[in-house]
Amino acid sequence: VNTRKHPLAIPPPSEKDWPKDEEDFFLLDPDRERDALPQPFRMINKLVMQVFESAMEIIERREMLREAQKRKVQPEKCFPTAEFQVTERANCLAVSGKYVFVGLSEGLAAFNTCDFKDVCAWDTAKTEICAIQALELGNECHVLLAVDEMGLVWLFCFHKESFLLVKILNEVEDVSHRSTCVEEVLSRGGDYAGILLQGNTKAWLEIYQLPKDSWLTEMEKNAGAAEGLACSEGRSSCLSEHSSQVGTSLLQGPSVSAIQADVELDLPVLLLTVRPPRPITGTSFKGPLDALKEMDDDSMLGLGYNHLIKDSQWELQEAIFCSTYREYLKAEGVTKEEIPRHATFHFLLPSRILMGPEMEVQPDIPVGIGVHWDGNHNFCLYLLNHSLQGKADSDVMPDVVWPCAAPIACSAVSSCSRYLALAGEDATITIWDKHLGYPLSVTAILEERFIRSIHFL
Repeated sequence: VNTRKHPLAIPPPSEKDWPKDEEDFFLLDPDRERDALPQPFRMINKLVMQVFESAMEIIERREMLREAQKRKVQPEKCFPTAEFQVTERANCLAVSGKYVFVGLSEGLAAFNTCDFKDVCAWDTAKTEICAIQALELGNECHVLLAVDEMGLVWLFCFHKESFLLVKILNEVEDVSHRSTCVEEVLSRGGDYAGILLQGNTKAWLEIYQLPKDSWLTEMEKNAGAAEGLACSEGRSSCLSEHSSQVGTSLLQGPSVSAIQADVELDLPVLLLTVRPPRPITGTSFKGPLDALKEMDDDSMLGLGYNHLIKDSQWELQEAIFCSTYREYLKAEGVTKEEIPRHATFHFLLPSRILMGPEMEVQPDIPVGIGVHWDGNHNFCLYLLNHSLQGKADSDVMPDVVWPCAAPIACSAVSSCSRYLALAGEDATITIWDKHLGYPLSVTAILEERFIRSIHFL
């Protein structure tokens, strides 16, 4: 019997129904639940969390690096289109026209960039080539300067896929007087060649004039003779019924090579020899008149040799300097002035400074060279025409001297040969207008910097 008077309903909540052990469950820190774990589990949990956090840091760092790398400009990857196979170790190479010349451990090799094949090789002397300078003269004729392991400079003429040795520029009969080549330079157009030589105790610069016009004429003449001889032998071989094809090829090969071996090219001419400046010593003149007689033109600066300072005055000046700066000299140490053994030189095109009033020059042929020796303040300019009248082995004086406040560390000439950049050891760069003869700008680099190289872009 249902005696319920009211319908069934959910009773209202009351505080008595709340669980007393979870009264403040919403205020508790979830991490504190780990403290209730036993000690081994807590240690394992801590180690796992450290590994996870370090892994996340590494992932974030890598993602940041990946995003930064994506924002950078990606360089284009270039893959080789062809390979030149050489049988020996390659030391150096030079490109001239469509040929690549490679210096090997024994001789030279030439490759054609059109079909990427070996054209010819030269290994007669069995010498190792360490440096090459190559330049195209025209009519498939190239001039090469090669320096071997002994410092000898080999002058070659490459024509019709064959090497022709012209001369060894620094060859001497006495081995004790042999000099080694430090640097070799070919002028633009191949009219001149310069080599910097070093002996046992001295160094000097030799400038040669290359007879490229006579070389080209001789090459064309011998090339025509070789073609004519090859054609005549071809006709005779066709008329002969008893000669085989192998015999014909054997006859043709030695004939052409014999013509190439008979080519005699004109030797280069030594124009001038430039030696480092001598230290300035006491005067040998008795009076001012004797000193003025030695000067050709009083409007031009010189190297400072024609002066009236006596040896006693030099000694007195040095004694005063040493006594005044004794503390600094002891701290840094005094080094004696040594003769420079290295120079930097450039072939210079015609300009107002290097052109005389009656000189006939061509705009694309060098008329002079600019030289500066290590540790020297002067940039010296020499003309290439006046030395033909005198002896090339004699010491020549510079035609123009540009003094600098500090020793010259390096130099550069623009492609048009008008602008000259001189960098001093005091980290100062001066840009000169060689045509007008005055400086365009002077730039000082930060202190305690040494400029080793400078280039025009």
